[in-house]
Amino acid sequence: MKIAFPTKTVNGGAVVDSHFGHCEYFTVVTIDDATRCEVARVRMDAPEGCGCKSNVAELLAADGVSVMLAGNMGQGAVDRLAGVGVQVIRGCDGGIDDILLRWLAGEVEDNAEICAHHDEDGHGCHHSHEPVSLEPLA
Repeated sequence: MKIAFPTKTVNGGAVVDSHFGHCEYFTVVTIDDATRCEVARVRMDAPEGCGCKSNVAELLAADGVSVMLAGNMGQGAVDRLAGVGVQVIRGCDGGIDDILLRWLAGEVEDNAEICAHHDEDGHGCHHSHEPVSLEPLA
């Protein structure tokens, strides 16, 4: 299984970027399905204009990514990733290693928050209170 994290570097450490479309790069971690241990970690540079209008979802899926552990993203990105078979878990915050360990322990759940862009004011996040249905990966 491969897990992707939208990543930025803060004080020399890799942390989940709070917004998928603005990340510096993606950290892609390969997990051995039998042992649930990390076996590989690579950096994938984020394509120019990395949001839902880019081909990043298809690139990640082609690389075998099946889960995205992210800070937040817009509905377009969620839909695009889901459309290529990548399950999105939003609401992750902090260092990649910590989030990975918590996810492997079953302690990370999707927070169902959707980020929206609007007008010239730039970026604003709007929290959805509607339940989000995530299909388990086969």
